[in-house]
Amino acid sequence: MCRVTVVIPNYNGLKFMEPCMSALKKQTYTDFCVLIVDNGSKDSSAEWISHAAKAWPELRISSILLKENTGFAGAVNLGIEEAKSELILLLNNDTEPEPEFIDRLVAAFDRSSQSKGREKELFAASPKMLQLYNRELLDDAGDGFCLLGWAFQRGVGQPESMPRYEREASVFSACAGASMYKKELLSRVAIPGSRSFEDRDGNVHTCREYFDTEHFAYLEDLDLSFRARIQGLRISYVPDARVLHVGSGTSGSKYNSFKVRLAARNNVWLCYKNLPILLLLLNLPGFLAGILIKQLFFVKRGFGRDYALGFLEGIRGIPGCRKKTFRPGNLMNYVHIELFMLRDTFSYAADLCRRKLFK
Repeated sequence: MCRVTVVIPNYNGLKFMEPCMSALKKQTYTDFCVLIVDNGSKDSSAEWISHAAKAWPELRISSILLKENTGFAGAVNLGIEEAKSELILLLNNDTEPEPEFIDRLVAAFDRSSQSKGREKELFAASPKMLQLYNRELLDDAGDGFCLLGWAFQRGVGQPESMPRYEREASVFSACAGASMYKKELLSRVAIPGSRSFEDRDGNVHTCREYFDTEHFAYLEDLDLSFRARIQGLRISYVPDARVLHVGSGTSGSKYNSFKVRLAARNNVWLCYKNLPILLLLLNLPGFLAGILIKQLFFVKRGFGRDYALGFLEGIRGIPGCRKKTFRPGNLMNYVHIELFMLRDTFSYAADLCRRKLFK
């Protein structure tokens, strides 16, 4: 038993695995174990993972080698289900955490458990993510969600030493590429039902749907955080927990047909599932404006057709969405969500202006 389980999803990411393991070996916090979930990789990842436990005994590595690619959501759901620890650290294979990374995230949960008064329970802690190939620039300082219906990485492309990103803050969502969650609360916000996946040996693994497997990949972390915020849970950005990130290590590039289509589709489902009808209608003008702007943006970059197809796929898929039931007791939480979206709209605009200045 360990207090933290580090769940690492992998798909054809062999080149990233050893640097990630080397960084984990240097952690000052030691009460953790590692669970690698391979998503039916076609490279030699499965063979490397099978020998990893012997090569890195101090990391207490275990693994699940799936027969097929279940997407990010399917892989991490299996990892979360398998873990017996209090805390779950989701970590992309293309990351290299600094030595005190786990220590600082655990400390955030310890501070939360010791706090008194009306402070909301800490659901997730999101670190300061830095660009691996340009370590002076931020990759993510927690994720936001604005009135245009867009998710965005706070601070991306800006100097990591900016004062506003040196302070701990409440953020709309944790980035599941490198964030820590409390397992008890993950169970509380899980979608009813379960999914089963087969491994390479023919064994069937069943897990709850913490992340929505219908998303497959992209925006599933924001969807999870949305459900947590509807229940009044707290998500914090922890700047002294630092991790280096390659970015798009699995998909291969910032923009590609697969990524643009799935993100467009999932964005439709994200808004529909989590907002009550009245809030959907209230935000519809902003969401429609956001869709139009994104369409024009991707047309200029040669992905206009992919974005349109993803959007239409999202509309067609609405009848099958598992919409969150509105409960009157959560009314004030929805008010806070709307205020968060308003705040994040100004935050996104400010970030955009700063990125233009730093170019």
